[in-house]
Order: sequence, then structure tokens, then C-alpha cells
Amino acid sequence: MKLTDPDNDKKWEAHEEETENILQKAVTTKVLLGVIAVLLIFILVLLTIVVSSRQNRQEEAESDLQQSITDYAKKQQEMEEQVLTEEEKKPAADQPVMEETKEEEEEEPEEEEESEEPVSADNDKTAIVVDIEDENDEAYTKEFILKEAYPYFADNKQDAIWDLAHLKRYVKLSKGLEDTGDYYYKGDVDSEGKPHGTGLAIYEKNSYYFGEWSHGERHGKGTWFRFYINQKNKNNAMGVYMSHSYSGNWAHNLPNGDGAEHYDVDISKLAPTRGRIIQNVVGPFKDGLYNGEMYANTVDYVGNIQEWDGIAENGVFTLWRDMSAIGECSVWRYMDDHSVCLDIDKSENKNQGIRELLK
Repeated sequence: MKLTDPDNDKKWEAHEEETENILQKAVTTKVLLGVIAVLLIFILVLLTIVVSSRQNRQEEAESDLQQSITDYAKKQQEMEEQVLTEEEKKPAADQPVMEETKEEEEEEPEEEEESEEPVSADNDKTAIVVDIEDENDEAYTKEFILKEAYPYFADNKQDAIWDLAHLKRYVKLSKGLEDTGDYYYKGDVDSEGKPHGTGLAIYEKNSYYFGEWSHGERHGKGTWFRFYINQKNKNNAMGVYMSHSYSGNWAHNLPNGDGAEHYDVDISKLAPTRGRIIQNVVGPFKDGLYNGEMYANTVDYVGNIQEWDGIAENGVFTLWRDMSAIGECSVWRYMDDHSVCLDIDKSENKNQGIRELLK
């Protein structure tokens, strides 16, 4: 007969119960960890799907946008090619470009060479040149050109302004204003319809003004441009200058107050013997003339820039040295070496300023 100890039995039963509880907790913990792992995996998969879907939508949107841009560019190119093809069909006599003029001894208004009358094959002056350009073509109307150009002038995008001014329709529009004293305008006006506020004007000889106006006059802040297109004359140093501009203060249609004059220079046309040529003049102006302490810089045929100073009053320079014995006078002094000066003919020391605006 086997004897048992009641106390030992109770201890054993307690031990078995504790062991069972521990095993149950372990199993429960593993189950919970498994559930958490499954949930994490599900969340990660869901996030991956969402991110991938968003990227796909973004890529599709970018692809559509790029395709739209590409299609638009192709359409614009086709339109430009069509316009160029139509332009090439025009007779050479109808090309709206400025005639070249010969250099004059004195400052005189530029004159065009008179074109010969068209003649027929048998020399009878009966042939008629027909302008095949459609006069109703919107791209050639002053309204279209002013509307097209206005935002580029307003944002002072000078590269775009240069390109526009050299388009045939712009040259032709400006040419049609020669000797009329008129100009085309777009902008603010007063109660009488005169330019007042901010606006753009197109003048003859490929000239433009954008800025402030007061009752029909250029007044306030503004910029004037003139582009030398197919011209070689005294004003643009026989083709060395490509354009001329002034930006600054205006009053009564002329530069008045502080401003800056600028020339675009083609240095490839400057020979070593030509020396330097003025590129910028900065200082105070009075009725379009230099008036006060002036600063200038010059450029030579290799692109070297040198700085100069001068003093003028109503367009007449104070002389740094008088060389009247040989008919010259020194008006600009090299800022790094005052013993070096730029000379002009003594007879030219008058009306020094933006002469193209004084005519």
C-alpha cells in the first residue's frame, strides 16, 4: 500500500497549475505577437500600394502635361514654318527693311535711297508690284503688334524685345511712320485720350519708348530704344553699334535727371586701329544733354573695358587739357590714370548728349 503525503500532493497540484498558467500566457503572447506582425505587414503593404498609386498618378499627370507641351510646341513650330513659307513667297521689293545710307560730313537726318520704279520686260514703266501680303492679316496690324509687345516691355525682357524689334512686321510698322510725326501707342490715357500713366509707343526708325507719360509727353521713369537694322551711318558708328537706348528720368519728352545711356556694340567690327568706342554713359541729363559729373566706359576690339569720367554743362564738356592748336580737346579722363584722356574734335564739343532724341 502506497502512502501519500497530502502536503506534497497540494504542492504538486499548485506547481502543475502554475506551469499551465505560464504555458497559457506564453501561447497568448505568441498569438498576440503574430496578430501584431500580420497587422504590421498589412499596413506596410497598404502603404506601399497607396504610395505606388500616387506615384503612378503623378507620373501620368506629368506625362500628360509634357505631351501637351510637346503638342503645343509642335503646333507653334508648324505655324511659324507656315508663316516663314508665306514670307519667302513675297517679292524682294516688298521686304520691309531700312535702306542703307552713306555717312555724311555733318549730322543730318538719315535719307533713304530712292528706289527705282518697277519696269516690265520691255522697259515700259507699266509693271505694278502687287503686295501679296493680306492687309487683313491680324499679325500685321498695329493693334496686334502693340498687344504682343507690351508685356515684354513691361517686364523689361530685353532679349525678347530685341527679337521682336527685328521681326519684319515690326520693321514694316515702324517704317510706315517715317516723316509723319506720328506714333502708335498702347496704355493709359487721360480724359482727352492723350497718353497719361504707363504705356508703350512705337516710333519711326525702329524706335520704342515704354514708361511713364504725362498728358501726351514722356515724363517720369522710362526707357527708349532704337535698333539699327541693316543700317550703316554716322549715328551707329558705321555698323559697330547695333542698338542705342536710354533708361532713367524724363520730362517734356526728353531725358531729364539721372539716367543711363547704352550702346550694344559689335566688337567684331572694331579693328585694332579703331581704338575704343563708348558703350555706356551714366549721369545727370538736361533736355537730352549731358549735364554734370558724367561716367562712361569704353570697349575695344578684344572686349577690354575701361572707365572714364567727365564734367559737362548743357552738353559742353569741361576740358581736361586744351589741344586747340591741333583742333582737338580732351573731354573724358581715364579713371585709373588721369594723364590719359579721350579727345574729340573741338567743333564737336557742343550738344553732347543723346542727339537722336534732339532732332
